[in-house]
Amino acid sequence: MRPTFDELVARASALADRRRLLGVCGPPGAGKSTLAARLVDALDGRAALVGMDGFHLAQRVLDRLGTADRKGAPDTFDADGYVDLLARMRARTDKIVYAPLFDRALEEPIACAVPVPDDVPLVVTEGNYLLLWPRARALLDEVWYVDPGEDVRRERLARRHVDHGRTPEQAWERTLGSDERNAELIAGTAALADLLITP
Repeated sequence: MRPTFDELVARASALADRRRLLGVCGPPGAGKSTLAARLVDALDGRAALVGMDGFHLAQRVLDRLGTADRKGAPDTFDADGYVDLLARMRARTDKIVYAPLFDRALEEPIACAVPVPDDVPLVVTEGNYLLLWPRARALLDEVWYVDPGEDVRRERLARRHVDHGRTPEQAWERTLGSDERNAELIAGTAALADLLITP
């Protein structure tokens, strides 16, 4: 499906009649973070943005576990912590919930960086594995899957790696290595989405 941005805003707005959770999913470089941020901006105070990337394990933990070279794989996240946060936001038992944020410049998560007040009706959460983790999927009212096409996605991802300090050679090694393995895993979940967004 090729909805316009205005159509996506209207669909998200229709969810914002009470506390709902909207997931934006897709492989690395798909553009899900950009889309989620634009949606939240367009909803003008009626939505909050919470990224799954805030639940990356810290680099020192990955180094200790020997999984640093696979950073971004499902087991390099605190999936249970993410699910617990979704449940808290859905229940609205707290006046405010503080979510973590992933700082790409530091390549580290930062705790309690994103305030989500209980009077915000829609939480937009974006990440790779929303459809892979059944407990997360069960807490989301809708999940949209973003698929810009593989060539576009890989080019974006390689540029992002360069922008964050890698050489072009390192960027493409990462893009076609661990990122590609994760992308293949995520692509297998696309059929579970409520909406598939293509170019």
